[in-house]
Amino acid sequence: MGVAQAANEACIKAYRDGIVRSVEVIVPGHWFLDAVRLLQENPGLDVGVHLCLTSEWERCKWGPLTHSPSLMDADGYFRPTIRQRPDFPRDTGFLDAKPRLDEVERELRAQIETARRHLPRISHLSDHMGAAESTPELHALVVRLAKEYHLRLEDELLRGAPGFSGSRKTPAETEAGLVKVLEELTPGQWLIVEHPGLDTPEMRALGHQGNESVAVDRAGVTRAFTSDAVKAVITARGIQLINYAQVQ
Repeated sequence: MGVAQAANEACIKAYRDGIVRSVEVIVPGHWFLDAVRLLQENPGLDVGVHLCLTSEWERCKWGPLTHSPSLMDADGYFRPTIRQRPDFPRDTGFLDAKPRLDEVERELRAQIETARRHLPRISHLSDHMGAAESTPELHALVVRLAKEYHLRLEDELLRGAPGFSGSRKTPAETEAGLVKVLEELTPGQWLIVEHPGLDTPEMRALGHQGNESVAVDRAGVTRAFTSDAVKAVITARGIQLINYAQVQ
């Protein structure tokens, strides 16, 4: 949540009408305050901070909350990739720009504290594109911040379930993919991560080279998360939906 109005609405729909029990917010995203409003209206939905140091879309960008020159490109935005890609313009790799650790810490603290100021129930941290934990030093920083702010890390004590969506899959194929994942889960605590969205003009304007079907892909995720077929498998298999506060 926080990067698009359609993403905000879809996440709430996937909670109210579906199986979602936890969401994350990108605090520097342009629609963060709209996400705050919706999350305040839905106090039962668990919330985490999606720590953000990159901004991947070509036509919609966000940048740091703090004055952090090593984290910004020439226009003041986060860079779009973790490592410089040969098929991307120059100065588009986060690590290649040699980010200063003190600036990263200041920025991540600002994101956590801004989120907690608006949403005191923040429970956990996740990591946008893996940038905030892309080196041992950065990973150690995130672990330290999680302990300091008494927040759980996203994958702590959980196993990642297989993916079920993908570029150029139809919404029906995405729904069937989630049904298959749930049918094949073994006993344990599992984490399913995906990106709900709506097929709107706003979402159709998001994308980057190699990922041009964002709206359709994410609308398929919303369909899967609210699907009667998915709910039927959950009931039949006795799967318990939990949020981070309920992880044992």
